[in-house]
Amino acid sequence: MASIKNLKKDINYILGDLITEVSAKANKKEADVIIDEIIVTFDELIAKVNDKKPENKQAHLKQVNQDLEQEAGKLLAKINEVK
Repeated sequence: MASIKNLKKDINYILGDLITEVSAKANKKEADVIIDEIIVTFDELIAKVNDKKPENKQAHLKQVNQDLEQEAGKLLAKINEVK
């Protein structure tokens, strides 16, 4: 697993790219709803990364990375549905 710094960068870049992608779509109302979901997902993932409670930090960060991949996939599917 990479460092916390790199995981935060990955979260920022991936979700930022999704915002850029959805912003280019024509339907502004649907795009705004998806952007709000992306921002909530960003906040949740960063909070998980910053959590100091897990005993096994590496396993915790690996799980956060998997959560990022799953959520990004779900959000990308929603973006592709926007016309």
